[in-house]
Amino acid sequence: MESQVRGGTRWKRFAVVMVPSVAATACIGVALAQGALAASFSVSGQSFKVTADSLNGQGFAQYGALDSGYNLDGSKSLHPVAVSSFTSATITNMCQSVVTPNIPVLGSVSLVLRAGGGGTPVEATNLYIDVEDLSADAVFHNIDIGVAAGNTAASKGGKGPGMKGGSEAANPYGFAQQAESAELTKVKQTAWATTAGTFKLSGLKMSVSAGTHECY
Repeated sequence: MESQVRGGTRWKRFAVVMVPSVAATACIGVALAQGALAASFSVSGQSFKVTADSLNGQGFAQYGALDSGYNLDGSKSLHPVAVSSFTSATITNMCQSVVTPNIPVLGSVSLVLRAGGGGTPVEATNLYIDVEDLSADAVFHNIDIGVAAGNTAASKGGKGPGMKGGSEAANPYGFAQQAESAELTKVKQTAWATTAGTFKLSGLKMSVSAGTHECY
């Protein structure tokens, strides 16, 4: 594959190991400094936690945005997030949990969802995850850091699926990054929203119970 010239520097095909949470923080920080973020995606007043043994995705892209919503007391809230997107992804041993506090008589109630175990992973297409906090070991293949958010879609000459669309209002000229593929292991994240074109949950198990029970 021929190397590419970007800003006077010659880049060859390569893989990069990095901590995604650091990249996400930088993405949001730069966008906020540029006034690039705008209230975009409406969410509930509760975040949720997700763990996975591995996430292998194709067509990765990431950019900063703000999710708007309401707290449980009815007050408005804004949540800065790094939107991570994949054209397709497989996820092994996924756990998702959300805790609703202060329910009369019961107190806190937890919903825990598990899928993708037993050798059959979760499968998703056009997956978007609005991440607030993430830790993992990660490898990105053919990564471009510092591209414009609006150039992540294939229709714009990029490798990723691009911004969600609809009411999404992230600055198309703001900071973003993209990669041909990404491999994440030992994933722990807090997110405000997940959307997908298809989301196949093999071996789905869901439980609702009193008390605080989270994936991590």
